[in-house]
Amino acid sequence: MASETARLLSTLPKGDALVTAQLAGIMAAKRTSELVPLCHPLPLTRVDVSVAVVGGGVEIEAAVETTAQTGVEMEALVAASIAALTVYDMAKAVDREMVIDDVRLVEKTKEPV
Repeated sequence: MASETARLLSTLPKGDALVTAQLAGIMAAKRTSELVPLCHPLPLTRVDVSVAVVGGGVEIEAAVETTAQTGVEMEALVAASIAALTVYDMAKAVDREMVIDDVRLVEKTKEPV
C-alpha cells in the first residue's frame, strides 16, 4: 500500500482498520469450518491476531490453539486472510493499488504457542 495509506489506517472514514481487522480475523478463525469445505469445526482455546503497520504496509500474524488432536493451521490462515481483506476493504477508497501477498504458514507445533 502507499505509505500515506498506511499512515491513515487508524483514521479512515470507515473507522480504525487495524482494530477492525484484528476483530475480523478472530471471528473468521472461529468460522473456518463454514468457509472452507470439508474443514472440521474445532474447539478453539486461543485465537490471537496481531495487525501492525510495518514500513509501508501492514503485517498480520495469527496464532490459534486447540485441545483437539488436530492442527489449526487452516484457522490461522483464514484469520490472517480475512484480516487482510478487512484492511483492504476499509482502505480501498484511498488506495486502489494495495496488494495482499505472502500469506503462509510460519510455524506449526503441538505445544501451546
